[in-house]
Order: sequence, then structure tokens, then C-alpha cells
Amino acid sequence: MATITKVQLGQLELQGKLETLNFSALPSLRVLNLSNNNFHGPIPEAISALSKLNILDLSTNSFTGIIPSKVGNLTRLKTLLLFENQISGSIPPSFAKLMNLNLLDISTNFLVGSIPLVFGNLTKLNFLYLWRNNLTGSIPHEIGDMVNLEELDISDNNIAGSIPSNIGNLTELKYFSLFVNQLYGSIPSEIGNLVNLKDFEISTNQISGPIPQSIGNLAMLEICYLDNNNVNGAIPSEIGNLMNLRDLQIFNNQITGPIPQSIGNLTLLETFYLDNNNVNGSIPSEGGNLVNLRDFDLTYNQITGPIPHNIANFNNHLSGIIPPEIGDLSSLEALDLSSNNLSGEIPMQLQNCTKLNSLKLRSNALSGDIPSQLGNLNMHEVLDLSDNLFTGEIPPQLSKLMDLQELNLSHNELVGHIPNSFQFMTGLTLLDLSYNSLEGPLPENHFFQIAPIEWFAHNKGLCGQVHGLPPCDQSRSANNGGAEKHHKVIILVVLLTFGILFILFLIMTENFDEKYLIGTGACSIVYKATLSSEVTLAIKKFQEEDSPVIEQAFQNEIQALTEIRHRNIVKFYGFCSTNKFSFLAYEYMERGCLGAILRSEEGAMQLDWIKRVSIVRDIAQALSYLHHDFNPPIVHQDIKSNNILLDEEYKACVSDFGISRLLKPNSSHWTLLAGTYGYMAPELAYIMRVTKKCDVYSFGIVALEVIHGTHPGDLLRTLSSMLVKDVLDPRLPFHIADQVMTHQVLSVIVIAMECINTDPEGRPTMQQKAQS
Repeated sequence: MATITKVQLGQLELQGKLETLNFSALPSLRVLNLSNNNFHGPIPEAISALSKLNILDLSTNSFTGIIPSKVGNLTRLKTLLLFENQISGSIPPSFAKLMNLNLLDISTNFLVGSIPLVFGNLTKLNFLYLWRNNLTGSIPHEIGDMVNLEELDISDNNIAGSIPSNIGNLTELKYFSLFVNQLYGSIPSEIGNLVNLKDFEISTNQISGPIPQSIGNLAMLEICYLDNNNVNGAIPSEIGNLMNLRDLQIFNNQITGPIPQSIGNLTLLETFYLDNNNVNGSIPSEGGNLVNLRDFDLTYNQITGPIPHNIANFNNHLSGIIPPEIGDLSSLEALDLSSNNLSGEIPMQLQNCTKLNSLKLRSNALSGDIPSQLGNLNMHEVLDLSDNLFTGEIPPQLSKLMDLQELNLSHNELVGHIPNSFQFMTGLTLLDLSYNSLEGPLPENHFFQIAPIEWFAHNKGLCGQVHGLPPCDQSRSANNGGAEKHHKVIILVVLLTFGILFILFLIMTENFDEKYLIGTGACSIVYKATLSSEVTLAIKKFQEEDSPVIEQAFQNEIQALTEIRHRNIVKFYGFCSTNKFSFLAYEYMERGCLGAILRSEEGAMQLDWIKRVSIVRDIAQALSYLHHDFNPPIVHQDIKSNNILLDEEYKACVSDFGISRLLKPNSSHWTLLAGTYGYMAPELAYIMRVTKKCDVYSFGIVALEVIHGTHPGDLLRTLSSMLVKDVLDPRLPFHIADQVMTHQVLSVIVIAMECINTDPEGRPTMQQKAQS
């Protein structure tokens, strides 16, 4: 057996205790990655047996107890990651022996005590992260000996004392964060030695004294957070030397004096918060040079005079109208005019602010219609127009803000219906329409079905499936009752070396025991692998033979599925391959393949007509996506009932892309005869050229199979002259009195017949049928 030098089992939701592992059996191990799992209990001292270890990553688990002092025996370690656990106790002094460490991250734990003085021995360390613990004491003077540090983060602890002056020795430092501690004293002038510093954050401490003039030496600085301290004195004019500064926050301090004219040099500045100080004088006219400024807050100072026209964020006690000139702020990304006394309408010119992604106008006296032009913006964060006097209907154009996270139109005088197109706003996490005069049904999608009643309360007559609202149509509500069931979506990213992934699959399937087998194909076998209580995968194991056909099928699946994201295409989670084994990991679909269900008497009876119509619609949506929404388009080439999988709620997903083809422009797309007889388009027998219409034909056959219950076979020859009752699955009752169901089933039959037209040019596109 080959020597194992690397074990990576990250992000698999594995659980258990490490003390059960025999580390002495892995003497050559150099990499151990168990991150992002559910391991608990203490870190075993026996881990020190891995004397050749270079990388140890136990991050993002539930480890408890102390860090064993014997970890210090792992003297070859270059990377040690223990962050995001529940580790307690102090940092062991034995860390001083880890002289080869480049990266140490023990943040987000419950560590106590002080930072060991011996950290000064770790002179090769480039990255040190101790943030979000309960560390006390002061920053040791010895930290100035770690001259190769590039990033130092001790934020969110209880560190007291002053910033040591020899911090100026860390001339390689690029990121320096001490925010949320108990630090006092002044900012040392030696800070000006950190000429490579890009990010300096010391907010929320008790720092006093002035901003040192030497800060002007930090020409590389991009982010500077000094807020929530007791910093006093004037802003030094040398701050104008920070030509790369993008984010400057000095709010909640005791700054005095005027804003220096040199502030106009900071032409890359995007955010400038100076509120809650004692700044006086006027905003210098040079402020007009800040063409990239998007957030600027000077409230609660003693500033007089006008505000330059390009200052974006007012946050004052404003009255009157929103000026049309607001549309001239082309760089504006966030506008918050909430809690003012503004009146009038929202100017249409606001649509010119094409970079705007957050608009908050709540708690004013704005009136009129909500302008439909807001839908032309690219907002993806917040649109809050609540607590105003807006009238009229909600413009359906707002649904074009498909990535918007929060929409609040509550406490207005809006009337009419909620636009049905709101169901396509897939990014929404909050939608508050309460306290209006809205009526009619809620849009029918999952988001609205699980929404709280508070979002729709105090309206005129809304109805829908939200608990607390009356149903719009009792019979329709009963038919859709199953839609309330939903399951947690588990997103699993498997990025493992092939050896470890293979070992993992062996463990989970007991060396691919037949009891885990759930399907077979022409060149593969599919197994069920349960990784944890919430994660189950389908593992496709390709036959163990050296075959170019198998290798091509394996590569086709990877090429197609790594880029595809659609609810009706099976989710792809990862793969591994050696010269002997090839595996693909997919989402496990509880009800298996459509073909097997139709062949089962019991399974077919569970597939009522509504479910069957829905399955056909799901397949159409998937193919429409592959043909028309993916670039370059993909032709599946093997659409058949055995390649359609159903989840627990009978949602259909297309699978098996082993012979799929990308329709690249300027390519001929000639192919060998491929697919499954009975589903292949007839033209492939004589022209052997792949087109989208080949999939359309296969889809038509599958649609007929779903309605007929079995493959239509010889039925195809006499289909046009047959009675509808002869096409229907005789095992399933058909109630013609149910007009909705009857219409839907007949529509599927008509669509199927259009799709199996022997002339490819006479077939519709999948986009047309997905929308019908």
C-alpha cells in the first residue's frame, strides 16, 4: 500500500472524537486537514506522534478542552489552524518550539490568559490570528521581534495596556487589527515605520492622544479605522499623503479643528465617517475632488457652510424635496435619507445612479407613486420606503431587482395586488408590506408560503397560504398542501485528494457492498453513501477497465456539471480519479429513477396526474436551461426515463451527462451513434449530427411515457389516430370532471406529439415548451 502523506477530509460534516484514531500508524503524514466537520471532545496528545507534519488543520469543528502542550513537539509544522472551535485554557508556552511556523490561527475560541512572551521566538511567522478569544494582559514587547509578520490580528479580546512602540519593527506588516479591546495610551509615532501597511484597525478601545503626523508615511494604507476611542486633536494635514486610502473612519472620538484641505488628495476615498466629534469650520472645497466618495457622515459636529454636491450620505435633519440633481451622483452606492422631514415625490433622475445598491428613505413624508424607474437600478441590498405617504399600486417593475435582499414598503397607503412577478425575486430575505391597503392573492412560490404573517398584516384583503391569512381558494389550497413541505438544502463541496476520497467511500459503503447499490448503467454502478445524519450522496463508480469510452463519459460529466446550477438538474458535489478508479459524487434522490417508478405498480399509483404533469414540466425546464440559458449550449443526448431522478417530493432532475455535448460555435457537431434506442431522434440514424432538436425528440418520448405509463413503442405509429383514453396509463383513474387536470394532461400529450415530429425542423424548441 502506498505511503499516506496527506489526509484531507474537510467540509464533510463528519463527527466523532479524534482520540479513537491511531496516529502512530501514520508516521509519514505531512498534511492533516479535518476542517469544517463536527468533531468534538479534546484534541488528543497522541497527535504529537505525527512528527513529520507540516500542516495541521482542525478548524471549524467543536473541539473542547485545552491545546495539548505536546503540540509543541510538532517542530516541522508550518501551518497550524485551530480556529472556530470551543477550545479553552491558555496558549501553551511550548508553542515557542514551533520555530518553522508561517501561519498560526487560533482565533474564535475561548482561550484565556496572556499572549506568551515566547511568541517572540517565532521569527518565521508571517500570519498570526488570535482574534475573538478572552485573552487578557498586554501586548508583549517581544512581539516586535516577529519581524516577518505580514498580518497580525488580536482583535475582540480583553487586551489592555498600550501599543508597544517597537511595533514599528514590523516593517513587513500589511494588516494590523486590535479593535474591541481595552487598550489605552496613544498611537505610537513609530506606526509611521509600517510603510507596507494596508489595513490598520484599532477601533473600540480607549486610545487617546492625537493622530501622529507620521501616519502620513503609510502611503500604501487603504483602510484606517480609529473610531470609538478618545482620540483628540486635529486631523493632521499629512493624512493627505494617503493616496490609496479607500475607507477612513474616525467617528465617536474627540477630534477638534477643521477638516484639512489635503483631504481633497484622497481621490480614491469611498467612505469617510467623522460624525460625533468636535470638528468645526466648513467642508473644504477640495472635498469636491472626492469623486469616488459614496458614504460621508459629518453629523454631530460643529461644521458650518454648504455641503459639496458630490457628498453622498447626508444623515441630517433635512427638509424639503429630494433634489433632481441627486441623479448626477453617478458613483453613489448607498443613499440613506431616513428619519428626516423630506416631502414630495422620489425624483425619476434617481435611476441615473446606476451603482446604487442600497436606498433607505424610511420615516419621511414622501408621497405620490413609487416610481417604476427604481426597477432599472441594480440594487441588491436594501430598498426601504417604509413609513411615508406613498399611494397607488406597487410597480411590477420592482421585480426586476431579482437579487435584492430586503424590500420594505410598509406603513404607506399602497393599494391593489402584490405583483405576481415578485415570485422571481429570488434574493429576498425580507419583504415587509404591512400597514397598507393591499388585497388579492400572494404570489405562489415557496418564499411566500413560509413568510411570517407580520409581513402582510393590516392590509385590506390579502389571501394565501401564509399562516394567519385566509386561503384564496380552498380546493386549490388542498391540492398544493404538499408544497409546504420543504427540506434543508445541504450544500457540500468535496475538494479531496483522490486517495482520501476513495478511502472515505470505501468506509461509507463497506467496500462497496451490494447492499448500498442503488443503480447500474452501461459503464457505471451507483451506490448510496451516508456521510452523516444530514448528508447522503449518490456515488457513481465507473467500471474498472481501461476504456476511452468510460474515460470520455467521466470527463463529460465533470465538464458539464461543474458549471451547471439548476433546480431540475442533479447537483454535482465532486469527483476523484486514478489510473484504476473513477468516482462522481451527486445529490442523493430519494425516490430513484422515473423509469423504475413507472415500471412499479405501487410506484405508478403514487404518481397521480398532477405529479406526472409536474415531472414533465421539470424536465422541460432543465432542457430549456441547457439549450437556451447556458453558454455554450449543452445537448444531453440521452434523455430517457432512467436518467430522470425524483426527490422525496417528486421534483424531477435530469442526470447522467456521460455522452452530453457542448454546442460550441463554428464546430460541426458530428457524432457517432449515441443514446438509447427508442429515445433517439430518427435523423441520428442517417445524418449523425447532434442538435438541440435531438433532445426535443427524446423529451417527447419521455413525456408520452409518463402519461402512458410505459414506453410508447409501437404506439408511435398509430398515435395520431388513437383515442386519448388509449394513451393514458390504465392503472391510474382519470376523472374528466376535473377540468384543470384534464387540460394539463391533454396539453402534455399535444406537446409530446409536436416534439416527436420526424422532421427536426418541425419540432418546437425546449424554451417554447417550457413556457407553455
